[in-house]
Amino acid sequence: MFRRHSGTAVAQRRSLATALTAALVAATAAVVTQVLPTTPANAAGSDPYSFKNAQIVGGGFVPGIIFNQSQANLIYARTDIGGAYRWDQTNSKWIPLLDWVGFANWGLNGAYSLATDAVDPNRVYVAAGMYTNSWDPNNGAILRSSDKGATWAVTQLPFKLGGNMPGRGQGEKLAIDPNKNSILYFGAPSGNGLWRSTDSGVTWAKVTAFPNVGNYVQSAGDAYLGDNQGIAWVTFDKSTGTAGSTTQGIYVGVNDKDNTVYRSTDGGTTWSRIAGQPTGYLAHKGVLDPVNHVLYISTSDTGGPYDGAKGEVWKYNITTGVWTNISPVLASSSDDYFGYSGLTIDRLHPNTIMVATQISWWPDMILWRSTDAGATWSRIWDWNGYPSRTFRYTQDISAAPWLTFGTSPQAPEVTPKLGWMNESVEIDPFNSNRMMYGTGATLYGTENLTNWDAGNQITIKVMAKGLEETAVLDLISPPSGANLLSALGDVTGFRHTNLDAVPSMMFTTPNFSSTTSIDFAESNPNYVVRVGNVDKTANPNTNRIGISNDNGANWYQGQEPSGVTGGGTVAVAADGSKIVWAPQGAAVSYGGGSSWTSSTGGVPSGARVAADRVNSNKFYAFSGGTFYVSTNGGASFTATVTSGLPTTGTPAVKAVFGREGDIWLAGGDATGAYGLWHSTNSGASFTKLSNVQEADNVGFGKASTATGYPTLFTVAKIDNVRGVFASYDAGTTWLRINDDQHQYGNIGGALTGDPRVFGRVYIGTNGRGIIVADRVSTASPSVGPSASASASASPSPSVSRSASASPSASASASPSASPSASRSASASPSVSPSASSGGAKSCSATYTITNQWPGGFGASVDVKNTGTGAITGWTVKWTFANGQTVTSLWSGNLTQSGANVTVTNMSYNGALTAGQTTNFGFNGSWSTANTAPTPTCTAS
Repeated sequence: MFRRHSGTAVAQRRSLATALTAALVAATAAVVTQVLPTTPANAAGSDPYSFKNAQIVGGGFVPGIIFNQSQANLIYARTDIGGAYRWDQTNSKWIPLLDWVGFANWGLNGAYSLATDAVDPNRVYVAAGMYTNSWDPNNGAILRSSDKGATWAVTQLPFKLGGNMPGRGQGEKLAIDPNKNSILYFGAPSGNGLWRSTDSGVTWAKVTAFPNVGNYVQSAGDAYLGDNQGIAWVTFDKSTGTAGSTTQGIYVGVNDKDNTVYRSTDGGTTWSRIAGQPTGYLAHKGVLDPVNHVLYISTSDTGGPYDGAKGEVWKYNITTGVWTNISPVLASSSDDYFGYSGLTIDRLHPNTIMVATQISWWPDMILWRSTDAGATWSRIWDWNGYPSRTFRYTQDISAAPWLTFGTSPQAPEVTPKLGWMNESVEIDPFNSNRMMYGTGATLYGTENLTNWDAGNQITIKVMAKGLEETAVLDLISPPSGANLLSALGDVTGFRHTNLDAVPSMMFTTPNFSSTTSIDFAESNPNYVVRVGNVDKTANPNTNRIGISNDNGANWYQGQEPSGVTGGGTVAVAADGSKIVWAPQGAAVSYGGGSSWTSSTGGVPSGARVAADRVNSNKFYAFSGGTFYVSTNGGASFTATVTSGLPTTGTPAVKAVFGREGDIWLAGGDATGAYGLWHSTNSGASFTKLSNVQEADNVGFGKASTATGYPTLFTVAKIDNVRGVFASYDAGTTWLRINDDQHQYGNIGGALTGDPRVFGRVYIGTNGRGIIVADRVSTASPSVGPSASASASASPSPSVSRSASASPSASASASPSASPSASRSASASPSVSPSASSGGAKSCSATYTITNQWPGGFGASVDVKNTGTGAITGWTVKWTFANGQTVTSLWSGNLTQSGANVTVTNMSYNGALTAGQTTNFGFNGSWSTANTAPTPTCTAS
């Protein structure tokens, strides 16, 4: 039986001592509101970058697709770990909306539910939070936008949400009154019940009259499966209200197999269980037809999304109070080996309904369609004498050709599959021909749906462009061949020869459930090795190591030592002559891929290993605060440093290309040492950089000069600001290269520069795919004000995170006020520099808009000493022409009075020698226009 796990199977979970915390409030108390982003602290200088995804298209679970009911083409999608998206009809792609979510509040990328306002289509809400257990240290929140997700405000909730927990495909749990849109309802997990807001989501109170908080627990006592899944969905009967008045009929689905549907007929004042309802199953969806006054429900025996063996479909006649079983396949039949979930009606022809299997692995998922309100059904494929099948569809995966997963199944299975985990199926309320549905790997749809009714085939195609949902576990950028090779959760990994094109296939032979580590031979980049996780029960002949001799284009399977339980990490000698593998469950070993010998020296199982990039006999290992070195190809290791380094977390250990013995180590957490360390003597000793407070990964890219030190990149905390930083001078000074709109939640698990493209860095995210960041400016970079790197005798612990193992279930890992949508980066200055007069002391200011989005923008100002002597300070002034406002500024002192802006130097960037340049940057807001002003500069 062909099985593919949900979304991305490796979930990074962090315990953040710096995380935002929300105080518990009484059930009827208003919940505190917080507006994001807050003004950042002054950080190290900035170097503006542009951001895009390396194209994969999809790669994770899409549990919700939501069409606005009053504005055509306004469509949203929510993901379990990758945030939420809005559909761009013009370009037929999705726009990410939550890239502003950062390190401290990463769980907000778990989009638990989403609601779009039919009364005011500009309004959209997201119930956000990733885990209801300790893996996410923060409570959930309701995110509110009045500009379709361009900017957001945040209301903290007094409990956690589970965007990546069981039951996440049910819903929608968040609903807006279609007549009086200031009223919202939200169904919570964990026994927290039903909540209501009467002020457009700003404050919330528990509906104490609602009688059932749910009782379904998949596996009591389990950290991931042991939560009460709570409320499943909320829906309104619009016909029971008028514009501006409270809708009287409200229906709520509850995860209780004996009492799964409740309603109110008096606008939420009182509630009761609907009499005669089916029992024994959980209602995943509740869809109401206000024209014919019918409520449809689809049910399953589990909360899903990756299981479910039985279910039913029912309709409830609101007028007569009669329930009717309209299941396409009755639960009493042996042909019902699935639950039902995805459910939709055609709003233009409400007797036309569709339902999908919640989970049908074999031979494929099933969609049913009825044009007579469920009296009769047709299915998207039928048996035609086993194992033959007939199909009411053709399938086009040209937008993501890897969706075959490299398989060649035998009949009755086909490749590609229609999908699995089909919790969301939606017909466009304005176009009966368009339907979209979510799967565990992508988002599919059709634009000729009514062909089905005429007996013709419909075309199912990938509709996931722009939706990048992979969890990235490792990245490499060799000096030749493909610029980027990736190790990913669930979809194994890809070889990118063109970052803007979707690769034709993922890594196969062997095909891992997740690739955990990848490395190449520095002097022979065609030789690449990857290791990963394999379900040995389902694939007993698949080993956990793959080897390529052509730069990752083709692979063959290696052998594995006995006792291996997981991929772990791998390192390849500089000349490709040896491999050192630190798998899970077995000893660190060395060999050539076909045979292995255990290394001596006491390196623990599961250590991090790395290869020297020059000396083929040198390998490095790190575990539990101890650093080990091998000088004989991994045969034996010797402990060199046993104190002062991180003892917890999963620190990154990397050796610099072209420099023997040059090693960087990043990691730690709040319980001990945390930061960035450097060794230039093959790990005999390390120096902790005092100008980096915390660091989670480090990578190397092309140097800024032909003979200079490689560019350093780190995901870190520097000058009290979390971000992605670059150093062009070996760590002496750092420049922040991301901004508050490009934070991507949980990042740092994978990071590498490009040795061929100066300034380029590849950033791995946990649910937003691979981010490619490039310098905007073509000028030589200027360094920021960070203090010089220096040794720290005894590293002092600083606040941050600790990582723990991924969930035992196949949970998907599938992790701004302004989104990355509609951004336009300007590489060249929008105005000419305006120099001051003043003889030997003079300066110029160059104003550049670095990015722009609806209602907001980022800008950078270069200040240059244009005189013949040194200056000790500078003042830059300009006047905005269109009412713009500076909302946050760094590396300068700001004064704004109306349209007039004045920025003076900080203590560290005022002194400039002749010809020297410094920089400050800011974020701003605009409404009608954003004309770039002409700044003036005065030197002192």
